[in-house]
Amino acid sequence: MKLPFLANMRDVAQKLQQTMQGMPLPRAAMPTPPAPKPAMRDINPPPPGAATRTESNDAGTPPQHQAAPNPATNPTEYAQDMLNRMGIKIDLQANIDRAIDVGTVSHPAAALPEGAQFIRGSYSNHAGSRNYKLYIPSSYHGQAMPLLVMLHGCTQNPDDFAAGTQMNQLAEEMEWLVAYPEQTAGNNQSKCWNWFNAIDQQHGQGEPSIIAGIAQQIIDEYPVNERQVYVAGLSAGGAMAVIVGTLYPELFAAVGVHSGLPFASAQDLPSALTAMKRGAAKAHTGGNSSQPIIVFHGDSDTTVSPRNGEQVIEQRLNSHKDARPSVQSGTVPNGHRYTQTTHVKKDGTPVGEHWVVHGAGHAWSGGSAHGSYTDAKGPDASREMLRFFSTVS
Repeated sequence: MKLPFLANMRDVAQKLQQTMQGMPLPRAAMPTPPAPKPAMRDINPPPPGAATRTESNDAGTPPQHQAAPNPATNPTEYAQDMLNRMGIKIDLQANIDRAIDVGTVSHPAAALPEGAQFIRGSYSNHAGSRNYKLYIPSSYHGQAMPLLVMLHGCTQNPDDFAAGTQMNQLAEEMEWLVAYPEQTAGNNQSKCWNWFNAIDQQHGQGEPSIIAGIAQQIIDEYPVNERQVYVAGLSAGGAMAVIVGTLYPELFAAVGVHSGLPFASAQDLPSALTAMKRGAAKAHTGGNSSQPIIVFHGDSDTTVSPRNGEQVIEQRLNSHKDARPSVQSGTVPNGHRYTQTTHVKKDGTPVGEHWVVHGAGHAWSGGSAHGSYTDAKGPDASREMLRFFSTVS
């Protein structure tokens, strides 16, 4: 998955380019990108649709003499202009030309166990509508089950995310319902959840209200154990999982975050770029939810800085000042080393786990190659999340 970085000056440019490829995208209707190119393997593709441009600004024509595009009407042109003014020579259109919607890449669908279902649903409210898929294990016969809401990363879709995380297989084994809300290209060109928009960081507004609504709709239609409803996600989905869990603690009992960012870590594209590269400039106090949380992050992640994983845990521990850490480490056979830090209350109740996977990049730890953006050499994040959720309920 990771781009090969050379040990010279090109390394800097490539890292900057990868950062921009991980930059979240605004809602905007953009032209259809060229045909997919399977060689591209970055979880967060570049922003869409800055107008094709040439490097016409030379030293004699400072960029500050040009009128900046309106960020409300031309958000990606605004992002390109911002980069130019910062002296970062990255052509967003050239990156778009190499972009790929990996959710459309053909991955053979796993055969469902006899009696199991993977069905489609839809939910709408004042903020919009989203489709979702729901996995129902073969053991379901009307009894109450836990519910996990899984938020995919950029360019992914429910089928791809389910295949990569293998969460449906675990749901079959452990008797869980698993829902996969689907972001659309109409709401974000690269199908990223819009974690960086202010409207999408408010209770009752934007995408968090839709995701919470999907969970509530499933609860209304199936006998879900309402004390065992959880939300988890990868990358942009991980950042949105933090937001949704924080805004709806009455609905979600715990949160799982893989390669994500802390609550309200950005309010626009420039702050999103900074947060992804260096971590949030300031931890938002609104993220001090008391929910238990489990975090996975690769320490070689060059798309979303591992500092973000640390900040996610720090935000939650603000509500648990008496929590004490215990640290253990291990190695996956023929795979990555990892460090697991568990934070527990005085009575032994766990409030958070932070898994740092050494040598891993921006990929779901322990995932399957049947889906995109996975690293089979890491500890099994899917199984560990379900174990953690069951422990804290």
